[in-house]
Amino acid sequence: MTKSFSLLPEWAEQAAVLMAWPHESTDWQSWLAAIQQDYVELAVAIAREVPPIILCQDEAHRDLILRQLGNRCEHKPLLVTAPYNDTWCRDYGPITLGRNGQVQLLDFCFNGWGDKYDANLDNQINRSIASVWSGELTTLDFELEGGSIETDGQGTLLTTTHCLLDSNRNNDFSDAQIEAYVLEKLGLQRCLWLSRGALFGDDTDSHIDNLARFTSADTIVYAICREQDDPHTEHLQAMEAELQAFRQPNGEPYKLHAIHIPAPQFDENGKRLPGSYINFLIVNNSVIVPVFGCPQDKAALATLQECFPGKRLLPVPGGNLIKQYGGPHCATMQLPKGTVKF
Repeated sequence: MTKSFSLLPEWAEQAAVLMAWPHESTDWQSWLAAIQQDYVELAVAIAREVPPIILCQDEAHRDLILRQLGNRCEHKPLLVTAPYNDTWCRDYGPITLGRNGQVQLLDFCFNGWGDKYDANLDNQINRSIASVWSGELTTLDFELEGGSIETDGQGTLLTTTHCLLDSNRNNDFSDAQIEAYVLEKLGLQRCLWLSRGALFGDDTDSHIDNLARFTSADTIVYAICREQDDPHTEHLQAMEAELQAFRQPNGEPYKLHAIHIPAPQFDENGKRLPGSYINFLIVNNSVIVPVFGCPQDKAALATLQECFPGKRLLPVPGGNLIKQYGGPHCATMQLPKGTVKF
């Protein structure tokens, strides 16, 4: 029996990482200088391992990015000009399946997290930059965001009911049809559904990449809150109980590692922001982790180092990224070996 293509885990060997640089027409306009500097730090961290592929608006924007990066990138970045609405390319970048060293790229629909934001340009990106891809790109008439899915690389999908089932996405599908469709298209066999767990201020409808992530086939790291006066505590402890009940395909429980959320982060209007250390990015032998300049940073890094023995942790600033409700994982999409033409 021929092995089918299946969703590659993030620890599969990568050739590059996709980014979309902030510009004045994005929602970053109020913090543009600060966030562009943080994108420099993110790009430099990525370039420790692989070339960043950076989306830019036009030639002037391209020249600005090159000046901002200077000569700091160990792997030379590739800048690609294509118009986009927003910088969160995790949710509109290509999703890669693999089989015996071959790859397929899936281009799902992106509707601005349930029609919350204009996303017509973002939804075209994978076709707009088709010259970058070496693997086959297939466009699917189904709304699915990269930040909403996790896999163990062994046929298991980890996701949330709130995003995939209870939001303004794929309203013509029943819950059973959504599960069957996603598993089929991603080449997976089973789904672990989290129905509890949420971060206040998260406009993605509870993407999994802020809540719980596989760090290996048998290990999950997840966000927790133990402060009794914090409204997150009830939600995240209920999610913890769900994770404790999950079983691996062999029937064994998962190895679970809890990471306390950072000290409360707020916007200029006093609204709570969805800060999370779970929004890390695995890039080959490194793990890029957001930090917030708070006491929880140290413990988070220690736990992640335990989960990724042999990999180096690269902290990057998270305080500005969270102002638009994301982190380094949201801001990037890994491109496994065989997906790009270099």
